Amino acid sequence: MLDRAQRWFADSCAGAGYTLELFLRAMASGRRLGRKRKETLLQLSICCFSSLPVVFIIAVFSGMILSLQSGIQLQRFSQEAALGYLVSAAMCREMGPVFTAIALTGLVGSTFAAEIGTMKVSEEIDALEVNSIDPVYFLVMPRLLALSAAGVVLTVYSDAVGIAGGMLVAKATFNVDPGIFLKNAREALEVKDIYGGLLKALVFGATIATVSCSQGLRAEHGAAGVGRATLRSVVLGFLFILIFNYFLTWILYKLQW
Repeated sequence: MLDRAQRWFADSCAGAGYTLELFLRAMASGRRLGRKRKETLLQLSICCFSSLPVVFIIAVFSGMILSLQSGIQLQRFSQEAALGYLVSAAMCREMGPVFTAIALTGLVGSTFAAEIGTMKVSEEIDALEVNSIDPVYFLVMPRLLALSAAGVVLTVYSDAVGIAGGMLVAKATFNVDPGIFLKNAREALEVKDIYGGLLKALVFGATIATVSCSQGLRAEHGAAGVGRATLRSVVLGFLFILIFNYFLTWILYKLQW
């Protein structure tokens, strides 16, 4: 058991170092984005349009559930009108970026890991290297930039849909006037809330893309290895989203910007 624990720790450290190096190399490759502009835009469209239905469902029901649960408690104190403050702040600060990132992990991150993992086990990655083509520049960099941008775009969409869902429940269940709801929502939101949520979305998107591509490039042992790489990319993506969300929230709170 001790030997296995040591091997696991060593493999985890090696994987973390490889993933960090991959991220830095991909960011450095961004200087040559012009040649991969079409590929990046294609990946961006795939990330956005393939995720829209799922993000819509997650966002609208998140806002509705938040409004319903909060309204039940606020109704005891006759403060249902405060739902606009609560729903807008919660969606823009936390629920929008986090739930969008979770959806992108399952929908897009797993796809990246499976695609690149299949290329790895079928020796297509080796063929690129033999032809002096950097796999990081050719495969990872467009996906990293595209998913980072998609995270921001979809988070804005998620925030709007979630607030709209909360407003519908506030009107239908607690008879809160939509005008008052939106007025309170605008008053509750500050610039730092919006930019803080978008910063989280950017970090989450870059994290998902880096982890997924890293797992795909490290896949081995045929189809079973691709399956394991895809599973690890999703699990690690969920874990890093939660971990980074805590630290980003703490940093934004301390900076008070």
